[in-house]
Amino acid sequence: MTVLMRPKPLDGFKVREFNMLIDGKWTAGAEGKILERASPGHGAVVSRYQAATAVDANRAIASARKAFDDGHWPRMTGAERSRILLRAADIIDERADELAFLDCIESGKPISQAKGELGGAADIWRYAAALARDLHGESYNTLGDGTLGVVLREAIGVVSIITPWNFPFLIVSQKLPFALAAGCTAVVKPSELTSGSTLVLGEILEAAGVPAGVVNVIVGTGPEAGAPLTSHPDIDMVSFTGSTGIGKLTMANAAQTLKKVSLELGGKNPQIVFPDANLDDFIDAAVFGAYFNAGECCNAGSRLIVHREILDEVTSRVAALSAKVKVGDPLDPSTQVGAIITPQHLAKIVSYVKGASENGASVAVGGTAADLGLGQFMEPTILSSVAPDMAVAKEEVFGPVLSVLAFETTDEAIRVANSIDYGLSAGVWSRDFDTCLTVGRRVRAGTVWMNTFMDGASELPFGGYRQSGIGRELGRHAVEDYTETKTLNMHIGPRTGHWMPKEARG
Repeated sequence: MTVLMRPKPLDGFKVREFNMLIDGKWTAGAEGKILERASPGHGAVVSRYQAATAVDANRAIASARKAFDDGHWPRMTGAERSRILLRAADIIDERADELAFLDCIESGKPISQAKGELGGAADIWRYAAALARDLHGESYNTLGDGTLGVVLREAIGVVSIITPWNFPFLIVSQKLPFALAAGCTAVVKPSELTSGSTLVLGEILEAAGVPAGVVNVIVGTGPEAGAPLTSHPDIDMVSFTGSTGIGKLTMANAAQTLKKVSLELGGKNPQIVFPDANLDDFIDAAVFGAYFNAGECCNAGSRLIVHREILDEVTSRVAALSAKVKVGDPLDPSTQVGAIITPQHLAKIVSYVKGASENGASVAVGGTAADLGLGQFMEPTILSSVAPDMAVAKEEVFGPVLSVLAFETTDEAIRVANSIDYGLSAGVWSRDFDTCLTVGRRVRAGTVWMNTFMDGASELPFGGYRQSGIGRELGRHAVEDYTETKTLNMHIGPRTGHWMPKEARG
């Protein structure tokens, strides 16, 4: 039986009011519309935002354009930008409790998890600060006595950064500091469901010394505020994280002006486990991978592909451990699985479980929404006897639902792992290094974990194959993604090899 903990009412809580940041000024929206956010874990309004329209988006774009074309930020030394990014990281640390609280009450994620994400985000800002000083081009002194070639890296320009609701502060931190390190300016639009911490980030960047107009933050819906950020001719690049469907729309909009596009999209990530694996380690990783952030995670290990020899043991042990997961009040430090983002999304998760049951899958644990009096919650759920062609095994449920599939040979396991449209991440569990390496090389995914799952570091690139996205975030080349290359081909000495004969040239 899942451990359920009822949320406590937010008695005495004062709703946080936010303006948007455009050209260094905290301002209301052009039409005066307000968006309210109710906490998914408590059912009460916790934030109010000024709602941006296309008018506000265009103002923010104009501000970023002016700051890039005429301002000091792109013309600073890498060391100057690095110092400002390091100050921002320090202030993030100082305001970490405030930021984690906002992410917790707006997204429904557990407060202990939110605090952990803030520590990771600050590390990313420091890593980006280091890369700001390392960005460099190339030189070619091998082209003959009369030629010297130099390849420059220049900031790409104005970047629109559109982020999702599930990791509000962490995901903007996987994008914005690298764009700033390269010398770009930006318009940032967080999800209208979880905008609070990104708006506070605007305050942090002001305090750190980022000039007015370099970073603009607006809040609004995709059709009203997001669409201009993907199609406006003054935007040079779009960096988007979200669903694959909206990613396709973003790419289509950006194609109107042939912008560079970076997309981090959905996943349906397998964990493949062989009989010789350390099952104690795997069982814990299976539960963590499925239920971390209530499964509202593109990286969730939502498919267990288990060798038939250990299928019954793995299913029963994962079920037993799943029943001990603590679900409930996001503000309780002991909570492991918090609330589901909206009632509509909860209904979608439940419908996937129902559809799988109707098509022959068995519910080993959970399977229903949990009524805790406030907010909306889903019990950790395990579906066994799942076939690879079921919707729950192919589509991104984005909830705490784990599908268990069986295999007999390595080739079959790899075939099942690759049988979907996504390719974000995967895990393989075996004490045999040859097995791990064989699977790791043949599974089509941007990250493959071996005998671990969902570990990460600022130094390691992140992104997916196929419909999981385009491009990579993090890693030593992350700043380069926000640049263009320019070739300077320089002739030395008198020019030779004239096209026209000497007598024609006079």
